[in-house]
Amino acid sequence: MTPDPDPTARSSAPSARPAAVPLTKEPEEPREQPAEPGLPEHDPPPPNLTAGEPGSGQRTHRPWSARRLPAALVASLVLVAAGAALLDVVAVRAGHPAAAWRRHLADELATRPLNDVWMLTGAAVAAAVGVWLIVLALTPGLRHWLPLRSPAPGLRAALDRDGAADLIRDAAMRVPGVGKARIRVRRHRVKASADVRFRDPRKVKDDLTAVLGDERDQLALARPPRIVVRVRRRAH
Repeated sequence: MTPDPDPTARSSAPSARPAAVPLTKEPEEPREQPAEPGLPEHDPPPPNLTAGEPGSGQRTHRPWSARRLPAALVASLVLVAAGAALLDVVAVRAGHPAAAWRRHLADELATRPLNDVWMLTGAAVAAAVGVWLIVLALTPGLRHWLPLRSPAPGLRAALDRDGAADLIRDAAMRVPGVGKARIRVRRHRVKASADVRFRDPRKVKDDLTAVLGDERDQLALARPPRIVVRVRRRAH
């Protein structure tokens, strides 16, 4: 029998299988995504449109009217006149006599002098209609709407004058001493008339002017109108 090997030698001999060391991966810190070029990291604050400053918001213009009624009226008149003339010309080409109204009109235009009353009246009417159409073509219309300042280009908003008058009237009624207020809003001026029930009318006028000015600025109008205040003493 062969003797057993020395146990100390067996324990000191290297193991045939190397010890497995568990590999651990340290958690990576989250990387910040690079900001895209040309884009701000934070959204800019919206402009304060109610501050009343010239640089707050974009200046807008009054919207243009569609002019449906004048366009329909002019188109109808032109259609009727052109249609009647065309039918009469076709009838003449077909061998029929000309219409009585066209013969009469041609005779009147050929025989009446230029200083005739009817000729001058017709010329004045035609000139007035032409001037009216030119004014309609060159002006936006919709004078009852007040343009507002816009937070971005391309956006348009408008406020009705009656709505603006209601808001300003509500502000005027909150002033102590005002019993009744009448507001008229125009493009360049706001007329306010108030009846004073108590307090000094001069102090009420000063408070009313300040309150209406603040309310006007809150409306964010593109062209803020001037405030004109009139007060009168009203007995109980």
